[in-house]
This record gives sequence, structure tokens and C-alpha cells, in this order.
Amino acid sequence: MPGPLTSLTGANNFFEDFKPGDAFRHARGKTITEMDNVLITNLVMNTAQGHFNEDQMAKGPLKRRIVFGGITASMVIGLAMQDTAENALRELRLDGIRFRSPVFHGDTLYAYTEVVETSESDRPDAGVVRFRHVGLNQDGKVVFEGVRDVLVKRRSHWGDR
Repeated sequence: MPGPLTSLTGANNFFEDFKPGDAFRHARGKTITEMDNVLITNLVMNTAQGHFNEDQMAKGPLKRRIVFGGITASMVIGLAMQDTAENALRELRLDGIRFRSPVFHGDTLYAYTEVVETSESDRPDAGVVRFRHVGLNQDGKVVFEGVRDVLVKRRSHWGDR
């Protein structure tokens, strides 16, 4: 039976549980709403009108507003968090970010993750896991790719005894 620490997180996402080549299809999807895009775009003061000017976008080749890439990245990584970072101590690096296709209001995103590498850290109670995240829309089109390094707790130090 899980104790007080592991009952708050998944049982199989400590550093020792991740092996290079492991792959996950994360359980949840997230439909991007107009509120997600317009509110966050304005809160971070992104002035690209393609995110909030319906009139301008209707006259262009895309015919509709596009979702700010920061939202796309955040949603895909957020969908992966339950499986990859519930036992994280620190986010270390986000690299190789690529937005492969536009995301529009009403699109639903799904996340897939591969464990690329695990390595020792300078802390005895944690190790580094490198994840490759891929986000797909409802049509299976890749919209996001990125690599993320996370400092993850070791069960040997943080697990219930």
C-alpha cells in the first residue's frame, strides 16, 4: 500500500523507472479553446495579430486565427506531465522546439513521449531524464516536437519505506 509520499504521485515515474526507448501515449487530450489562445496570448503581451485579429486572418491564406506556439508547447508538455514529471524536482532544459503545423481553435492535441536518455546528476537523490515530446492534432498531424530534460527523484531516496 502506498505511503504518504507516493500516494500523491504515480507509482512508476521515479528516475529508476525510466529507460531509454520507453514510449508513452498519454491518456488525455486537450481541445484548444478560443479562451486558451486569446487570454494567454494577451497576458504574455504577444502582439502577433494572427492570434487575436479575426478580420485580418479571415482575409489571409489560413482563413482563421492560429494558436500561439507557447500555448501549443505548454499543452503538449502539460499532457505529458502526469507520466513524466510528477516526481520532478526541477525542469532543466527545453530544446529543439519545432512547430510543424499550425494549431487552430477547436483542435484537440494529444501527446506522445519517448525516453531518450537517463543520466546521473550531481545529486544522489535524483537523476536526469531526457524526454522527446511529440504533439499531434485530432487528425494525427504532428504539430509540436521538443526535447526536455528533467531532474527526477530517485525512489531509493524519496519513495516510501
